[in-house]
Amino acid sequence: MTGITLLGLGPGNPSHLTREAWDVLNSADEIYVRTRQHPTVAHLPSSLDIHSFDDLYAQGRDFDEVYAQIVEKVLELGERPQGVVYAVPGHPFVAEATCPAIARRAREQGLDLHIVEGLSFLEPVFSALGLDPCPRLTLFDALELSQAHTPLFPPDTPVLIAQLYSQLVAAEVKMTLLAVYPEEHPVCLVHSAGTMDQIVEELHLYQIDRSRHIGLLTVLYVPPLGQGTSFESFQEIVARLRAPDGCPWDREQTHASLRMHLLEEAYEVLAALDSGDPAKLAEELGDLFLQIILNAQIAVEAGEFTMADVLKNIHTKIINRHPHVFADLKVDGIANVLTNWEKLKHAERQANGETAGGLLDGVPLALPSLTQAQEYQDRAARVGFDWPAIEGVLDKIAEEIQEVRQTTNNEQLVDEVGDLLFALVNLARWKQIDAESALRETNVRFKRRFAYVEKGASAMGRSISDLSLDEMESLWQAAKHQDL
Repeated sequence: MTGITLLGLGPGNPSHLTREAWDVLNSADEIYVRTRQHPTVAHLPSSLDIHSFDDLYAQGRDFDEVYAQIVEKVLELGERPQGVVYAVPGHPFVAEATCPAIARRAREQGLDLHIVEGLSFLEPVFSALGLDPCPRLTLFDALELSQAHTPLFPPDTPVLIAQLYSQLVAAEVKMTLLAVYPEEHPVCLVHSAGTMDQIVEELHLYQIDRSRHIGLLTVLYVPPLGQGTSFESFQEIVARLRAPDGCPWDREQTHASLRMHLLEEAYEVLAALDSGDPAKLAEELGDLFLQIILNAQIAVEAGEFTMADVLKNIHTKIINRHPHVFADLKVDGIANVLTNWEKLKHAERQANGETAGGLLDGVPLALPSLTQAQEYQDRAARVGFDWPAIEGVLDKIAEEIQEVRQTTNNEQLVDEVGDLLFALVNLARWKQIDAESALRETNVRFKRRFAYVEKGASAMGRSISDLSLDEMESLWQAAKHQDL
């Protein structure tokens, strides 16, 4: 047989070889297998001269390098008059990196290409689990997942994770899954599916790297986390609300009508942050997320943009603005990161044909004044417009206090008080304190302590306005003593 023949050896049980594969194997003089460790190899016709690429695995730095070498070698062998039969576990195009690359290159080079189908690992895994992959099932590679920081698939769908060939890979996959799934989430490890050695282990997620049976033919099955746990399912909920037979209130909303709701929910998130209550923060982030998805859905219906556009834009922006993470740029500390960030933003504006604006033009005018002041100062400092030492900041505060003392004109007093507040925000920035959050916390404290004073007056059978300043101060100090 001339050219290249890509042959599937099935999942591991020699009885699962196809009739076509068995005929090809019996008529060939030699074959090249990706690995001899696949169980079916030991049961191939005795007349076959079997070569393997196992030595490349021992020498290569990583799988990509090994697979690239295999591809080149098979293409070279395929140019011989007798061609080459290259056999791989399972099906040539299911969880197999080398065959798709070989097929593409063979077509480009004009080599004859023959595909001999094989039963993949999927069918016996489905049988072992009693699982129907329809209507939806995610298939993922353990090696790719092990390099991720969070699962790259929706958790409300079942997932099969192939190539879980060692306890080390299982441990890395576990850590990635734990970013979303609870430790006690029930999972299954399927070993050597479809063979006499088949084992199905039911265990908890945190236990998967402790299995003694993990090997080359191990697959991890992760059942769905539950309804309503994915981004996509939430998008569908919002789209349903906006549908013709959806909610009348949601259907009437526009970008403009949602402005105040968006702002209110953002402040609710800040309040939850200040409270230190994780459950409350999770709830409020969900409410804010609803506003974002609602606005996106309105845009989809109007043909303005899609959620994919939103995600693609921010994905590209984050990648481009973090070359020190996603490329090979070296940076020295946070200050260097921020300086480079401004340069990248300037380059983006130029590339987009935007007219050159000032460094502070990108700061939203709708920001709370303390936040806006701190952002102005941050951006100015990135280009070197800053005090060389904190003593200059403290001297400026003292100077502004003196100017407030000396001002008699009310119009000037407004300016001087503003200058004093601006200088105090600068102190917060130097001390790496968020001025807006600091004042919000003080407001919460003041409200709590003043409520204590009011309760104290009520306990004495008096109105707070009837208390003397000394009496109010005494109650105030008592509140402070109780750390209210």
